[in-house]
Amino acid sequence: MKITVIGASGQIGSRVVRLLTEAGHDVVAASLSSGANVLTGEGLVDALNGAEVLVDVVNSPSFEDGAVLDFFTTSARNLAAAAKETGVGHYVALSIVGTDGLPDSGYMRAKVAQEKVITESGLPYTIVRATQFQEFAEAITGTLVVGGEVRVPDARIQLISVDDVAAEVAKVAQAAPLGGIVNIGGPDKISFADMARAVLAEQGDDKPVVIDPQATYFGTAVDDDSLVTGDDGILGETRWVAWTGAH
Repeated sequence: MKITVIGASGQIGSRVVRLLTEAGHDVVAASLSSGANVLTGEGLVDALNGAEVLVDVVNSPSFEDGAVLDFFTTSARNLAAAAKETGVGHYVALSIVGTDGLPDSGYMRAKVAQEKVITESGLPYTIVRATQFQEFAEAITGTLVVGGEVRVPDARIQLISVDDVAAEVAKVAQAAPLGGIVNIGGPDKISFADMARAVLAEQGDDKPVVIDPQATYFGTAVDDDSLVTGDDGILGETRWVAWTGAH
C-alpha cells in the first residue's frame, strides 16, 4: 500500500515512516524540506499522487495563538483538497487527548479547528489523539519553576513515549478508516508533582515541589481528567518508571 507521511522529518513522522517501511509499504516521506508545503499547498498533489493513505503529523513552527490556528486550519484545508484531488482513501491525523476540553489554550483551540476541517472534509478519516509525550517531561517541569520552587497544578498527567505514539499512528494507517477518534495514552496516570519529582531526581536538583491550585499547564487550568484518557483509551507499553530509568 502506498502511504504518504506529511511531517516525515519530525520525531513522530520519522518513526512512522520507518515502521510503515518495515511493514512492507511504499512510503512517501514528505516534509517542507522535500517540497511539500502545507501552508501554500505547493508539492502536496505530487506527494499524494497514487497514495491510498495520508498521515498528517505535521506541527506548527509557532505556538502563538493566531499563528498556530492559521497553521493547523490552513494545512488541514490544503491537505484535504490535495487528498480529494488525488483520490486518497484515508486521512489519518495526530491530535491531542483533551483538546476539546481546554478552550483557554490557543494550541488546543487550533487542534480542535484542525479536527473540524478534517471531519467535515468528506474524506474517510481517523484522528489519533495522544497524551503528552514522556520526552517532554523535563521541558514541562521547567515551565513550572517559580523562583526556587517547582509549583505544579493539582492534576494528573499520562505521559506516553513517542515510540508508542508512532506505533499507534502506523497501526491506524494500515487499517480501515474509523470516521472517528482513537485515544492513546501512557500506561501510568501520575500527578504533576510525581512527574516533577522524578525529573528533578534525575537532574540531581533539590528544588522543592509545591502543589499550587493556581499553577497552570502552559497557561491553562487543568484537573485530574483534563490530560488523561477515558475508559476507551488505548495504553502504550512504555511505563513511566521504565522511561525515567532509561533517561
